[in-house]
Amino acid sequence: MTKAEFESSVREYQGMVYSIACSFFHNATIAEDVAQEVFLRLYEGHRNVEIGAHCVAWLRRSTVHRCIDTVRRASHGNEISMDPLPDIPVDAPETDPLLQEHVRRLVASLPEKTRAVMVLRFGEDLDADEIGRTLQMPVSTVWSHLQRGTAMIREKSARYMKEKENEPMRTRSS
Repeated sequence: MTKAEFESSVREYQGMVYSIACSFFHNATIAEDVAQEVFLRLYEGHRNVEIGAHCVAWLRRSTVHRCIDTVRRASHGNEISMDPLPDIPVDAPETDPLLQEHVRRLVASLPEKTRAVMVLRFGEDLDADEIGRTLQMPVSTVWSHLQRGTAMIREKSARYMKEKENEPMRTRSS
């Protein structure tokens, strides 16, 4: 990979790398750090990475591995993002922010590898074969992580709904 091909790859794939990291952490600062580290590693080892599909697979795999390494190095659950909120596009569909936050927390509570599989499947819309190649794991293992992750989310969500159901209703005092 030449320097021009490296620069082209950064421009073309920086959104994908950032998106994976951001889906993993839901923290722009950490996602930017991970993306920067991934592209630094690409630059340092760019002679071994071929342009095209090989580069995309390498970037996905490297991003997921850097995310897992970052989680293992430090607990980022207590950090509060100081980034400004992004502008909401005019044509954005109406969504329930409480539901989105609940789903984000459910996904964040999954074990690292299961979370990585879920992020690649539902955040990046990869199929099981692509996830297997990206994470260098058998497709059957990918399916196991998807089933386990889905079951864990269902169980935790059901438990949450049951707790909410049993909470006393708060009334507004006048």
